[in-house]
Formats: sequence, C-alpha cells, structure tokens
Amino acid sequence: MLVRAIMKTDFLSAQEDISYKEAAKILLGSSRGCLFVLDQVGVLVGVVSEHDLFRVLYPFYSSYYLNPELYTDAEEREGKIDEIQNHPVKSFMTKQVIHTESDWPIMKAGALMLAKGIRRLPVLEQGKLVGVITRREVYRELCKQHFGIETS
Repeated sequence: MLVRAIMKTDFLSAQEDISYKEAAKILLGSSRGCLFVLDQVGVLVGVVSEHDLFRVLYPFYSSYYLNPELYTDAEEREGKIDEIQNHPVKSFMTKQVIHTESDWPIMKAGALMLAKGIRRLPVLEQGKLVGVITRREVYRELCKQHFGIETS
C-alpha cells in the first residue's frame, strides 16, 4: 500500500513570518499537533509542533548548565512567554523537515518515522506539500490489512 492511500489532505499550514502567539492560537484551536510552515512561494521550509512551542519556554541543557541561576525562579521563567510571543516561527521551527513522497510504500514511511522518532510526516508530490500521514494511521492500516482489525 502506498502513502497516498492513507494520507490526509486536510493539514495546517502558515507562512514563516507568523508569530509564536499566532502559531499557538492555530494549534490550540485545532486537533492537529503540527503546523507546516511555507515560504512566500508555498515551499515547505519547516514544521512547528506543540512540542516545539513548549520547548521554547524551557532552557536547553547547555544553557541551564552554564547559567543555572537564570532558571531557578519559575515565575520569572513563566514570563518568558511574554518575551517570545511576537517572535516569528521561523526562529524556532524545525528546519530540517523529514518528509515522505506520496508514492512511497507505507512500510517505508513508517520505518522512517520510527527511525527518526517523529509522529507525523508531510507528504510531497513534485516538491509540493499535498498531505500528511501519522504513525497511528500507518499502524491502523497495517492492522486492518493484515489482521482484519477495523477501527473507528
């Protein structure tokens, strides 16, 4: 079975200059876990997930290790959200986007997701974003095809 058979064509996308606050609003108002980021001509240039948005609020280990005193006041750290709300998503999105092609077998796409530790893959056709697949959808389809298990 090929990726195109299970991909979803309803996905969230936005331009790379939207703010942290706008990205958070889009994601919180949907049941999706990521937002695909497009440049001015519609080319996929990044992905922002809820995980990415949450991670921005916390220090990287190296920052904490070098300056732990900057991270001991939880209330002060919570104020960081006010500092970053207007930063563009291009400053913290995942830029090295791992993707699949619509004509890939779902087992190949599933293996890629597992190997890279990602839950969703954008689907491209001739370089254009056309859909998304998730680990769950791959697993459901495999169970349906091989075990006869139908899910709702």
